[in-house]
Amino acid sequence: MPSSPPEIVLPCLDEADALPAVLRELPAGWPVLVVDNASTDDTAAVAAALGARVVREPRRGYGAAVHAGLVAARAELVAVLDGDGSLDPAALGPLTDAVRSGRADLAVGRRVPVSAGVWPWHARAGNAVIAALLRGRGVPVHDIAPIRVARRDALLALGVADRAFGYPLELLLRAGASGWRLHELDVAYRPRAGGRSKVSGSVRGTVRAARDMTRLLRGAGVRPVRP
Repeated sequence: MPSSPPEIVLPCLDEADALPAVLRELPAGWPVLVVDNASTDDTAAVAAALGARVVREPRRGYGAAVHAGLVAARAELVAVLDGDGSLDPAALGPLTDAVRSGRADLAVGRRVPVSAGVWPWHARAGNAVIAALLRGRGVPVHDIAPIRVARRDALLALGVADRAFGYPLELLLRAGASGWRLHELDVAYRPRAGGRSKVSGSVRGTVRAARDMTRLLRGAGVRPVRP
């Protein structure tokens, strides 16, 4: 009997313009859960009209949206990626295989820009610094898991508490501290399918994300990871 596909969780804030293209590209037959993170546009209506299940998370924040998606998900495996179309969903298959085969507890993507200008310098530089600090703590990654696959129950059991931009970093720190096996795979990083990035699209967004992540790396409730 074939295994059930992962449920795809898309945390979305004002992604009505991007969602049609994003949903068309997702693997056929995989259930899709769109978490509407208090959008001011028609994100929820567009997602529902295109066949996605929709839950609402009124508290703004990337971590809040992802957590709401994990709580509402029904599948054993969960795949999380941004709802803006910047990440090639073709990576979902290999990431899922790594977890399902037992080679990894958490499979994550490493962004590889498809062209100049896709990843602004300020966002790329900040990411490189954070990833280097993670490797120094024994977490073998080169990006902060913008796309990832893992078992739903295990993710919830990690107890990730950040509800803002620091969520992916805290997830990696807690996974490393818990002895999880990580598998990193290159994933094409493309221009958004629509709208504007809430993080890398502006220096202000990057600074906000860096603030959240720096707080975590300074030890805000996460035990340092030992190699």
